[in-house]
Amino acid sequence: MRGEGLAAARPRRRRHGPYAGGEGLRAAPSLPLADEARGLRDLSAGRPGEVPVADVTELGLPDGARRVRPSPRVDPCDGDVGALSAGAGPSRALVAEMLEGAVAATGGGLTPHSDRGWCHRAPDRVAACGAAAAARSMSRRGRSPGNAAAGGLFGRLRVELLHGRDWSGVTAGELVGELSGYIRRYGEGGLKAFGEGGGTVYDTIRGRRERLGLAA
Repeated sequence: MRGEGLAAARPRRRRHGPYAGGEGLRAAPSLPLADEARGLRDLSAGRPGEVPVADVTELGLPDGARRVRPSPRVDPCDGDVGALSAGAGPSRALVAEMLEGAVAATGGGLTPHSDRGWCHRAPDRVAACGAAAAARSMSRRGRSPGNAAAGGLFGRLRVELLHGRDWSGVTAGELVGELSGYIRRYGEGGLKAFGEGGGTVYDTIRGRRERLGLAA
């Protein structure tokens, strides 16, 4: 990169606090804790659909006036994005739509893990999880690494989708379409490194699932 005069893009960091109070909102324990005394987490998954990780982020276009907030369900088993909803605000409807997609894909009985953002603690979210037999799990406040699977996806799509492109004249709705296309290519066309049989195998997420007979 130095020889070609190239430099990696460094995104401008924005501070965003989704916690937004607690009255009338219900948190949940961090179920994937492997050792509560030492705060060790185990968010690995042997099969798809066991512990989906949910989060909401904000994608802003250069003029600052057009923003989209995607809410994906990321599977720590292999990084697959099994459900995605997107809108103009971090509303409860986004999270509800994502949960519906997760239940449709797995048949229910899952353990969705998230941070403690208000939309994940709202009464209707609690009721929806109960109706789907989903055991709610949340990272402890200030312990964002519990959502690393989703955070890693957000960082990747910002670099690979947003940066270095001219977004002049692109509407928020068109950005949602671009985002959906990126997520599809991420699962079906991008190679990832997987540990298998004591070695490393490069495959797409979809290809590996088909090859090993894994189902969400």
